[in-house]
Amino acid sequence: MDVAARRGRSEKKRLAILDAARRLFVQDGYELTSVDAIAARAGVSKRTVYDHFGDKERIHSAVLEQVTETLTASVQAALEDELTGDCDVRAALLAFVRRVATEALPSSDYVDFRLLTTSGSPRRRNFRSTSGGPKEMFIRRIEEFVAAGALRTEHPRRAAEHFIALTFHLALDTLDPTESGAWDAVDEVLVDGVDAFLRAYR
Repeated sequence: MDVAARRGRSEKKRLAILDAARRLFVQDGYELTSVDAIAARAGVSKRTVYDHFGDKERIHSAVLEQVTETLTASVQAALEDELTGDCDVRAALLAFVRRVATEALPSSDYVDFRLLTTSGSPRRRNFRSTSGGPKEMFIRRIEEFVAAGALRTEHPRRAAEHFIALTFHLALDTLDPTESGAWDAVDEVLVDGVDAFLRAYR
């Protein structure tokens, strides 16, 4: 077997391990998921799992990274499409939060993310706070609005955090956007949050 074929098989095994681990971590939780169970579900040996990832905590980190990347891409697309330089600020902010709430938050990736970052997990990582994650991208966009005079504040980072708290955090703390029929209540929180933010910063 040539080198390319071996690499292809190795990558397929790696992806199978990640998929199996994700399903088991979500289904059974971190503590109850074993490397043996991951290997059995992936159809590989336990040694193969260790060769690719080292230990269970590193497998969990890799799964969480995979989910985070997908969510980040979804939020980044909403930022680029909705928060353009020549937009009406209220309409754009509302379109942005609605798009994230309807596309990213009800997705299987977000549902899995919430389950993967429960208190039983080795690290409770917040995808909104990673250095290159959605939160930092949103802060940069708020800085651009401030520089253009569309928003008024000497502390754009704090303003961005206020916006996130008034919209996404409040909606997620009080409602479950993945539940059927929850959209009207979620949307009401988002609209109120955008308007409260603009009363403070416009």
